[in-house]
Amino acid sequence: MSKITTHVLDVSIGRPAAGVDVVLEHKGVDDWSEVGRGLTDTDGRCRDLVPDTWQLKPGTYQLTFNTGGYFEATHRQNFYPTVPIIFEIINAHEHYHVPLLLSPFGYSTYRGS
Repeated sequence: MSKITTHVLDVSIGRPAAGVDVVLEHKGVDDWSEVGRGLTDTDGRCRDLVPDTWQLKPGTYQLTFNTGGYFEATHRQNFYPTVPIIFEIINAHEHYHVPLLLSPFGYSTYRGS
């Protein structure tokens, strides 16, 4: 089944990042529309991000992570209050896993499996 998934790892402590708000949006002709939102669990995964009613289609998508809220909740200073990841889906029949590797002063991402 085709879908979009994500997880967040806090590489500064070597653990999953629990409690990160995540929003998934799809770019339309003129603006972005929300597809779904969720909160990462204790494993750093956002298991309910995309509603079952959403039909994956080609186009541009954006995941936005509320990293400022996460670091505030863990009583740590950070530099990036949000992390937006914009990516393009060409084949809507594939699974797209977009992880976020996070630290208070940097981040990286990649297309996972």
